[in-house]
Amino acid sequence: MNPALFSFARGLRRLALAAAIVTPALAYADDYSEVTQLLRSGRHAQALAQADRYLVLRPRDPQMRFLRGVIQSESGRRAEAIATYTELVREYPELPEPYNNLGVLHAAQSEFDKAREAFQMAIRANPGYATAFENLGDVYLQLARRAHGRALELDPSNASVRSKLAQPAPAAASGRAP
Repeated sequence: MNPALFSFARGLRRLALAAAIVTPALAYADDYSEVTQLLRSGRHAQALAQADRYLVLRPRDPQMRFLRGVIQSESGRRAEAIATYTELVREYPELPEPYNNLGVLHAAQSEFDKAREAFQMAIRANPGYATAFENLGDVYLQLARRAHGRALELDPSNASVRSKLAQPAPAAASGRAP
């Protein structure tokens, strides 16, 4: 075979291989973009249906499963979202975002111990995850307010606790999710 022709054929094979690798990735990116766009436009039912169609073919895809949890959460299906995130953290404990979102859902239900644990796991998975640190701080603020409230119940004359509770609560416990 002519060396120039051999080199050209080898280059075509590499190009075909690259196209075979990149094309599905681009198709997946389109699926993620479509689901995300539907979610952002408030079309939760369509976003969930699109995510479910995608997951029929790729049931272990953590990114789409995470998006599915976001859709469930934003459409008020908190129990389903908790189940989705719980399954994700069990299968992919190295991913911090599902822990964070799980913590946000627990905090919204005033389950602060569960929320604290989830945020701490997110931070263990990614020690530079600022959102998880912020959310953990919000949980600690809520726990402190509860503890101060209980202290005041036990000792109504405690001026120190009364003044702490009289301070306006910081904009906390909003629970930021990525």
